[in-house]
Amino acid sequence: MNVTGHQRRPASIRDVATAAGVSYQTVSRVINDHPSVKAATRERVLAAIDELGFRRSATALALARGRSRAVTVLTADTTHYGYASILQGIEEAARAASHTVGIGVLESAAETAVAAVVQRAADTGGGVIVIAYDPAGVRALNAVPAGLPVVGVVETPASPPTGDRPWVWTDDREAAYEATRHLLSLGHETVHYVAIPSGARRTGARSAGWREALREAGAPQPRPLRGGWSPADGHAAGRRLAADPAVTAILCGNDDLALGVLRALHEAGRSVPGEVSVAGFDDAPHAAHLTPSLTTVRLDFTGLGRSAFALLHGMLEESAQSAPYPVAAPELVVRESSGVAPARD
Repeated sequence: MNVTGHQRRPASIRDVATAAGVSYQTVSRVINDHPSVKAATRERVLAAIDELGFRRSATALALARGRSRAVTVLTADTTHYGYASILQGIEEAARAASHTVGIGVLESAAETAVAAVVQRAADTGGGVIVIAYDPAGVRALNAVPAGLPVVGVVETPASPPTGDRPWVWTDDREAAYEATRHLLSLGHETVHYVAIPSGARRTGARSAGWREALREAGAPQPRPLRGGWSPADGHAAGRRLAADPAVTAILCGNDDLALGVLRALHEAGRSVPGEVSVAGFDDAPHAAHLTPSLTTVRLDFTGLGRSAFALLHGMLEESAQSAPYPVAAPELVVRESSGVAPARD
């Protein structure tokens, strides 16, 4: 106990680094007995470790054995279907490999708030997986310090990652393209879109796939409605679309948005799919049990989480398989909510 009566905070790897005048990566190399550290530097770090009692922490003990068996997942959300399913896949794969999983919640996209969460993850040792589907996640992925093993779960990227920071993703762009083509094939003049927020770009991968399908078909390209993630966001957008009799087909950025859109169309007296066809995204568990059941795109989020852990495991454990877990391609699931376009007057 210190003089104020409060329990002293356990020393972190960054405390040791500051005391020894080195980087925290150097401290990690000393703990892991890496041969690249100069003798004088090693002695200085070991002296700081002894002085601060760093070896008494669980993380330090794990590192002293050679490798940390802890993984931290950084995410801005733990409840929405896609995020929760990715977390499930990571946890299942980590448990099978005898690794523990911690979660760092990104409550804000502000630079200082993100930096604090990233630093706490770095202090635990081990590796980091960042779910970067939103601005906070993208900022966190970019803020992970060099030398810390990290894998990003991202939107469909414009180009593959380079270097030692691998990403995993599903082809959201192609999936949205196919869903839009399905609706157009039913005779709809165009397809309106209720968008989820995008991580780093003005136009997300799903929005881009929707627009590409319209452009190829020579169909009008209506302005997308910027929604959020929830049924309430979908309901607000659906009320606007329901008021326009020219709207006959709607693609939603996720199934929760589609749920709200269906409710708004019902309240406006517009039948689905008789007057308006609706398609969602993700194939959340409730999608098959709505009335009408929801046409949607099935994504293997759990497999994506397993794939992310497999890549990180390969970085943490020299003997581990570094290839990612195979993730099933997106699949269009046609149900009752999409149908032939109504006859034009």
